[in-house]
Amino acid sequence: LDYASLDLNDILSDLNSLFLPIVQEKGLILKTNISDKVNQRFQGDRLRIDQVLRNLISNAIKFTKEGEVRLEIYEDPSDRDRLVFAVVDSGIGIPLEKQKILFEAFQQADGPTRRKFGGTGLGLSISREIARLLGGEIRLESEVGKGSTFLFIIPKSKVEVKEILTKEQRLVEEISSEVEEVIEIVKEDTYNPVTIRIPEEIPDDRDTVAEGDKVILIVEDDVNFAKALLKYTHTQNYKGVVVVRGDHALPAAQKYHPVAILLDIQLPIMDGWAVMDQLKGNKATRHIPVHIMSSLEVKKESLLKGAIDFINKPVALEQMTSVFQKIESALSRSPKKVLIVEENPKHASALSYFLSSFNISLEVKDNVEESITALRTADVDCVILDMGVPDEMGYHTLEAIKQHEGLENLPIIIFTGKNLSKAEELKIKKYADSVVVKTAHSYQRILDEVGLFLHLIEVNNSDDARRNNNGLGALTDVLKGKKVLVADDDVRNIFSITKALEKFQVKVIPAMDGKEALEVLTSGEPIDIVLMDMMMPEMDGYETIKNIRQHVDYARLPIIAVTAKSMIGDREKCIQAGASDYISKPVDIDQLLSLLRVWLYEN
Repeated sequence: LDYASLDLNDILSDLNSLFLPIVQEKGLILKTNISDKVNQRFQGDRLRIDQVLRNLISNAIKFTKEGEVRLEIYEDPSDRDRLVFAVVDSGIGIPLEKQKILFEAFQQADGPTRRKFGGTGLGLSISREIARLLGGEIRLESEVGKGSTFLFIIPKSKVEVKEILTKEQRLVEEISSEVEEVIEIVKEDTYNPVTIRIPEEIPDDRDTVAEGDKVILIVEDDVNFAKALLKYTHTQNYKGVVVVRGDHALPAAQKYHPVAILLDIQLPIMDGWAVMDQLKGNKATRHIPVHIMSSLEVKKESLLKGAIDFINKPVALEQMTSVFQKIESALSRSPKKVLIVEENPKHASALSYFLSSFNISLEVKDNVEESITALRTADVDCVILDMGVPDEMGYHTLEAIKQHEGLENLPIIIFTGKNLSKAEELKIKKYADSVVVKTAHSYQRILDEVGLFLHLIEVNNSDDARRNNNGLGALTDVLKGKKVLVADDDVRNIFSITKALEKFQVKVIPAMDGKEALEVLTSGEPIDIVLMDMMMPEMDGYETIKNIRQHVDYARLPIIAVTAKSMIGDREKCIQAGASDYISKPVDIDQLLSLLRVWLYEN
């Protein structure tokens, strides 16, 4: 056992973070309370205590269809040196004759209960043994139809437990794999937007919105939280429109033209992800920056979907100041010029192409020195810096920009082909305002970021063809109907890529080696782009690409080299062999989609 000084508030905070999303999905209430008479600091094994409490609370939630689950913490009335963690539910209750055997491994009240609610597995049995190891016990008080109370009672400080049975030791060994029944609850009670109760609409400013008003659209079904956000919106001199269900978000955005949207994920009727798809798929709303708020840990998913940032709900109100500062800064800035720093001309061209749906001037530079010169001599409002894989040269560029007087507050968007570690992200964010990883949604995200920093909307142009052929509208259409030749000797790789591209109406032509790839091309089959595994038997990717380039018809055919992740200098070697671009294994489908769009948008 690993004893340490613990704080009851820390324990409750972590339990709330873990279980609140689950009880909200089930329509239950979770209450926690610490008695005023209890000293909040005590000695205990945090891991073991957490395991028991998680098991008891997860069971309480599982067997409660409606009502509440409570965790009460107080001193044991019969022994002031012991703490009582009482988990109380308003669930189905347990018959008296079944209570004695409930703690035996794999036991449950009866067959129908197991079929309806699922099993508790080894959870209760292990929890009882942990309580004994800690010098305490677990008691049960229950009545059928009225609910149950599990009392987890442990000493406030370390005690010597003289006798530990072999069976108990064996059970504790299995805790890590058996006790985490929270996962089962998530699986059994998955969030379903159709079944969530729709709350009453709350009064907002929709009836008083006039031309020129700055409006924030709040999409949130937690009425109290929505009211708090609306109140804060008013303190910042914005008007607020609140919708409490997902399917009302797009119509509200189209009608009230908000400068930003605060979006929850778990909404009635339509979830936040579907709302994002609607907003970003509509030319009238896709430029509006969306700030996703959620108690779930979905930061990565939010940013990949095109959100401008992710706000963790427990601290969302504290973060609102910085959110509104970001919005206000964008509104007050006059759009002028975007500088793109990109060494790969094709990537630079694609960025320029998609950004041309905005009424902005673009300048492209491919090295640090020219970039700094451009910043000194021209009014630039935003920089997009493609760092590829972050290296010292990229950091040098960032440092050089920020050290120049007058450029300290210049918005910098980092475009990178690598999923950053926490350390790398922190290092970059010392200089950059935003980091965008190259994925299926990355060009959409770049447009969102530029649109936020420069407060831009896509140009209203009577030429519908131009508007449809570039900007965000093109992102979903670039791949449609294209033919991709995939040369790989591993049929599993071909299958996974084929399945991923099918949904974009891309046709995959397979080739099991280099020779077969050449045969496909020489047969006259029209191919738009090639994915070439570089390490195939007989004729490898390097030789195959060189052979392809010898044909005048295929001199400009885009070829993406697929390389082993461990190869050093692979990019340069691939480019020298004639590849247009490269991606490393295992292939990240989002990044592959981004590359395909770069090389296919002109067609």
